[in-house]
Formats: sequence, C-alpha cells, structure tokens
Amino acid sequence: MTDIDKTKVRNASTVIVLRDRETRPRILMGQRGAKAVFMPNKFVFPGGAVDTADQNVPLASPLAAPNDARLEDDSPAGLGPALAAAAIRELFEETGQVLGQPGVWTDAPRDWRDFAATGHLPHAEPLQFVFRALTPPGRPRRFDARFFLIDAEDLASDPDNFDQASDELSHLQWVYLDQVRSFDMPFITEVVLSEVNARVADRAVPDSVPYFRNNDEESLFLRLRGRPMSD
Repeated sequence: MTDIDKTKVRNASTVIVLRDRETRPRILMGQRGAKAVFMPNKFVFPGGAVDTADQNVPLASPLAAPNDARLEDDSPAGLGPALAAAAIRELFEETGQVLGQPGVWTDAPRDWRDFAATGHLPHAEPLQFVFRALTPPGRPRRFDARFFLIDAEDLASDPDNFDQASDELSHLQWVYLDQVRSFDMPFITEVVLSEVNARVADRAVPDSVPYFRNNDEESLFLRLRGRPMSD
C-alpha cells in the first residue's frame, strides 16, 4: 500500500447513543486500544469506515427526512443509505447493540452475518444526522465522518449487554454527560459533544448540521450548503 493509499479519505459513520434523556443523560463510549493507528487510547463513540458491502444492504426502514437530503450535501449522490448501514454495522460490531427491526436475512454479506443472525434487519429511521467532520491532513488515517444520534430506546437489544461486542473498543460503558469531559477524548469528540448537549432537551431535527472541514487549504466550521456557522 502506498502512502497515498494510506491517507485516502474514507467515508465513515459514527453513532452516539443517548440514554436517560429525561433524567440524567448518558452516552455509550469505549476506549480504543493502545496500539491502534488512529486515536490510540482515546475514548470514542462506536463507528468506522463505510465498507463496499454497506452500499447494498437492505434497510428495514429508510433514513427519515431531512437527514437523507442533508447527507447528500457536498457528497456523492446516493451515499446516505450506505452511511446509515455502516453506522448500524459498526454499532453492532463494536458494542453488540442492535439497531434493527425483526426480519429474516438469508444472504447477508460476510460482515453482516452476525447481525443477521440476531433476527433483525438494519433500522435506519432513528438515525439523526447531527455532525460531520473531515480528519485534518497529515494524520495516519483520514475520514469524512458523519455523526448520528439515536436514543437507547430505539435499540432492539439490551443496552447493558455487550456480550456480542468485538474487541475494537474496551471499557464499554454508559458515561454521564455531566462527567464525560473527565475522559481522554479526541478534540473532535469534545466538539461533537457540544452539539449533543444542545440536542438533549430537543428531539426535533436541528435547522442545520455543523461541518468541520479540514483540507489542504484551510479548516472551517460550516453549515449545510457551505454557510458559515455564524450565519
């Protein structure tokens, strides 16, 4: 693999699971391994890159408006369903949590077979698109990550059962929002948490989605359709 290949920007999805919204909110986080190339030792939300198989995954429910349209902004046409599928797959792989609806799936791709074995099809409707961030140049991995917010009540699994989780994240736990900043997190995770805090008391879809764009020319905070955040 060439250096160019290593730093190619990959589309990615991240899932923020919110619990106890009405009382003392918590979010699901885990710690990346010490030997991880990308963000070692950091506490993060579950997530990862879009795989080829994610592009053809049958969704039990589609993304809800306006999330579907906003994911198309400054993105390849038709990418939204693959981003949703990747979010659901990564959530399951890294935490064992199932965002799905009951259904039989006999021809699931290899990376989806364990999910299919739970008796569910991926359920995209609860995914609320709340943030987008492009990894700055010069990092060992670069991702164009879309962050989705869901409530734990949307899960089809026991939120306290992590038995089916892979070993990508350790110390999986529900972290109180009022204590989360004591954890060692990446800068962008702290930024996204500010948006999550704004969404706790308001279940409505936000008017626009922040986009932290880092490229070779400049780093900008934008809103959908390229408008500055101050607009």
